Amino acid sequence: MEQFIKPDHGTTTLGFIFQGGVIIAVDSRASQGSYVSSQTVKKVIEINPYMVGTMAGGAADCSFWQRYLGKECRLYELKNKRRIPVGSASKILANIMFSYKGQGLSIGSMIAGWDPEGPGLYYVDSDGQRTKGKVFSVGSGSLYAYGVLDAGYSWNLSVDEAIELGQRAIYHAQFRDAVSGGTASVYHITKEGQKKVRGEDHFDLHYKYYPDPAQHPTTGLPVV
Repeated sequence: MEQFIKPDHGTTTLGFIFQGGVIIAVDSRASQGSYVSSQTVKKVIEINPYMVGTMAGGAADCSFWQRYLGKECRLYELKNKRRIPVGSASKILANIMFSYKGQGLSIGSMIAGWDPEGPGLYYVDSDGQRTKGKVFSVGSGSLYAYGVLDAGYSWNLSVDEAIELGQRAIYHAQFRDAVSGGTASVYHITKEGQKKVRGEDHFDLHYKYYPDPAQHPTTGLPVV
């Protein structure tokens, strides 16, 4: 039986829909096993001015196929004289992934955007799975991010609250997950399009959230 290399990798990405649009937040660390190969990877790929995709898994696989998806979306727009719906774009990627199932691709991506029907958020992976939802987190740090999202998510969040929630969830995942790190970047998608609204180093965020080290939950208590 042919064996494929299974590289160790990690990341944290998340997305959620709320009353003010869609929030996408990501870290920026790339790893090769225990080696941190980069702290400045851009894990959000702009598919068009109203749609983005996230990277989790193999960086080359995610980057290539989402840029390929961008080309397919542009061809759809030229042919049909209108923007492709978010669901249709995610279906194109899912069909491609299913056709390569078992061939060694490693992709766990979210496709998020705004179309005439409103906001859309889909999870697509390299097995061809495609799931529509309101809240997703993908990557090795996703369980830590889900803990923050589950505690703070609400449909009625204000824009500022939603941006802060997304960045805070990424920060806590970066703190707990050794292969997530770098910056915590946040994108906001509305009917006017997608825009990057934050991008702060997680060390700066640590001292922003916990200016007094004694307040951090991991601080040990003195032994008497």
